[in-house]
Amino acid sequence: MSDSTKKSRFEFNKLNKRLRHTVGDAIADYNMIEDGDKVMVCLSGGKDSYTLLDILMNLQKTAPVDFELIAVNLDQKQPGFPEHVLPAYLESLGVPYHIIEKDTYSVVKRVIPEGNTTCGLCSRLRRGTLYGYAEANGITKIALGHHRDDILETFFLNIFYGGKLKAMPPKLLSDDKKNIIIRPLAYTREKEIERFAAFKDFPIIPCNLCGSQINLQRQAMKVMLKSWDKQFPGRLETIFTSLQNVAPSQLADRQLFDFSGLMRGPQAEGELLLSDAGLEVLAL
Repeated sequence: MSDSTKKSRFEFNKLNKRLRHTVGDAIADYNMIEDGDKVMVCLSGGKDSYTLLDILMNLQKTAPVDFELIAVNLDQKQPGFPEHVLPAYLESLGVPYHIIEKDTYSVVKRVIPEGNTTCGLCSRLRRGTLYGYAEANGITKIALGHHRDDILETFFLNIFYGGKLKAMPPKLLSDDKKNIIIRPLAYTREKEIERFAAFKDFPIIPCNLCGSQINLQRQAMKVMLKSWDKQFPGRLETIFTSLQNVAPSQLADRQLFDFSGLMRGPQAEGELLLSDAGLEVLAL
C-alpha cells in the first residue's frame, strides 16, 4: 500500500469517526431515535442524504437501542432524472427502500412563472407526499439531511427576509401533529459532508429543478457564511451555540416573556445590577 493510499485511508477513518460522533451527539442530545423506532431516511440523491443514510446504517450496528431504517426517495418526474441510480445503489447496500413516484415537477412548472424561485412550492409538495407515506407505513421518525450550515442559513434568511428569529430545529413535531422530523446532521458541517461524500464516491444526482437556479436568497446566505468562516474562524460555531442558549428576557418577544408583568420586589423575575458597563438586567 502506497504512502498516499495510507494517508487517504487515515484521513477517511478520522473523518468517519468525527461524523459518527457529531451525529451520535445530536441524536442523544435531542432524543431523536428511541428503541423500536422505524426511521424513514429521505434520500434525494444529494451528498447530504447519502451521508445521513451511511452514518445511520453504521450507528444502527452499535447503537444501544434497536431501530429500523428505510430509505425513501420521491421521484418527482423531472426530465432526465436517472431512475436507475438510487435503486441500484440501495440494492447494493441491502437496505430496505421505497421509491415514491409522483409528478410534482409538472405542478411546480405549471404554477410558478418562469424565472421565479420554485423551492417553496416544491418543498411543500415533497413534504406532503413524504408525510403521507410515513403515516401510512408506520414510520415513527422522518430523518432529513439538513446539516448545521443549513440551519444557520435558515436562521439568517428568517432574520433578513422574514422578520423572524427562528431556524430549523434538530427535532420537530409537524403542524398536523402526526409526524416527528429529526435532523441527525444538525451538528455536522457541510464541508465535512462534502469531503465524506468525495471519499465514498456517492452516485450524486443533481437537482435541475431548483438547485440550478441562480440568485437564490439561500445561496447569498451560503456565500456570507463561508466568507465569515474564512475570515473569522470559530464564528459559525459561536452563532450555532447561541441558538442553543436563548435568553427570552433579553429579547423583545412579548409572547415569550412577560415584560408587561415585570415588577420590583421579592416577586421580581430579575434584579438590577450596577456594573462597570452600567445598569444591566439579568434574569435569575
